[in-house]
Amino acid sequence: MQKMLGYMRKSIQEFDLIQDGDKIAVGVSGGKDSLVLLKGLVLLKRFIGIDYDVVAITLDPGFNKQWTDYTPIQNLCDELGIQYVVKRTQIGEIVFDVRKETHPCSLCAKMRRGALHDVAKEYGCNKIALGHHYDDAVETFVMNLFIEGRIGCFSPKSYLSIKDLWLIRPMALAPEKEVRRAAIKNELPIVKSKCPADGYTSRQKTKEFLKQKDMEDPGFTWRLFGAMRRGNVDGWGGKTYTKKYNEE
Repeated sequence: MQKMLGYMRKSIQEFDLIQDGDKIAVGVSGGKDSLVLLKGLVLLKRFIGIDYDVVAITLDPGFNKQWTDYTPIQNLCDELGIQYVVKRTQIGEIVFDVRKETHPCSLCAKMRRGALHDVAKEYGCNKIALGHHYDDAVETFVMNLFIEGRIGCFSPKSYLSIKDLWLIRPMALAPEKEVRRAAIKNELPIVKSKCPADGYTSRQKTKEFLKQKDMEDPGFTWRLFGAMRRGNVDGWGGKTYTKKYNEE
């Protein structure tokens, strides 16, 4: 976990993600990314020199009209000494049974974001931490480029004025392989998604495309990420490249 904490600390400092007094809602899906993020933020608080609080929040979409058992995550939160909130929703039923979406991911993500924002506000949080890593950023950049024909990505930090909430991504500079390694070494309790579309998404296809390109041309994904940072695409330049270009 030590290496992951290094990546997270660097991300927090590079993008100025956390300040004293913050109450951070960690969106916990049950996957490796969100669980590593959760444990990492709790451990970082001990030595990073910033005073903040953490609340773990899980939205149960109710896929296949069934609730998921999140007891293993509750046990982890008890061990970490933090509050854990599970919000049951009808998102799965609305997306797959009522709307019968051909491409369900967009609507599902939008509804889950809205629900997460509401629960975070309900529990007095001013920031929401999401478990996206640098591979996620490159995948999103490539999807926007080749599917939507535009240059763009989600940001390491963004402000939601309507909700008065900040969205932060403390694992922004961490490679997925390090996230996976941390999850395995720490034996984190992964709760598998019951989403009917799991494994058949555009993101999965993009992930496979980038994996193939890295096999053919080692460093391909890393160079794309470097271009995003040097070009300061949607704030990915951070303090390093913003300062450099301002000086020039």
